[in-house]
Amino acid sequence: MQLIKILLYILPSILTNTPFQSTVKKSTVLVCYGKVKPESIKGYTYVILESLNYTSKQIKTIKAQNSKVFAYISLGEVNINAPYFKVLKENTIGKNENWDSYYLNLKSNKTQETLLSIVDKTLSKGFDGLFLDNIDNFTIYGPQKDQKKDLVNLLKKIKEIYPKKEFLQNAGLDLIPETASYINAIVIESVASNYSFKDKSYNLRDNNEFINQLIRLKSINENSKIPVILIEYADSKKLFNQIVEKIEPSKFEYFIGNIDLQSIPKFK
Repeated sequence: MQLIKILLYILPSILTNTPFQSTVKKSTVLVCYGKVKPESIKGYTYVILESLNYTSKQIKTIKAQNSKVFAYISLGEVNINAPYFKVLKENTIGKNENWDSYYLNLKSNKTQETLLSIVDKTLSKGFDGLFLDNIDNFTIYGPQKDQKKDLVNLLKKIKEIYPKKEFLQNAGLDLIPETASYINAIVIESVASNYSFKDKSYNLRDNNEFINQLIRLKSINENSKIPVILIEYADSKKLFNQIVEKIEPSKFEYFIGNIDLQSIPKFK
């Protein structure tokens, strides 16, 4: 019955033939891991940044111009360019070739202690919270599926230490029943878009896949009462508009940018 209600709710808006309006509302989300001028980051509900690129003073400026500012952190992987790579590399269990990063072993006390230290140092800059990446690594098909309990315990510990901070979970939808108590929003990438790492091309996702994922996200949103944020990828104004046309009816907040996430998006 719940699924039927969701289908009846979203399918008319997804399948409508009404022409798309030329005036598209500005995205309320910014994801940028490159270093940009703080004064250029303005008017967003959610801002997600690489903390190493900004001082506490700059974070204060950005917070004054936006609703909430989050720092990126991966609880599942460590990139070779990270300043704490050497410490965490000692407790890894394989490599992610797409991103030149290594999978963390959360069963290691050393790994958890290091991550908690990074969390503390990051939040001390004044961020409203953290964007938690690579959570899908701990789902049933992920490289760290045997560490699910370790992840949940780590999330619980972080929330207990920082009860007033907010946390955005990136992916890992299967873990929502276990993680919902410790997060404030769920982020999901490439619902309408489909970037190919093999040939480095930007595309739209198959429409059936898109509809099924949107139905699932609507269900999670309604049942858990957790906000959903979409991150999509495009390399042209045309693809940007096609993505917006698909996701706008969902009423989810969203961001659309290039795959490297190094700058404030500008499409031609």
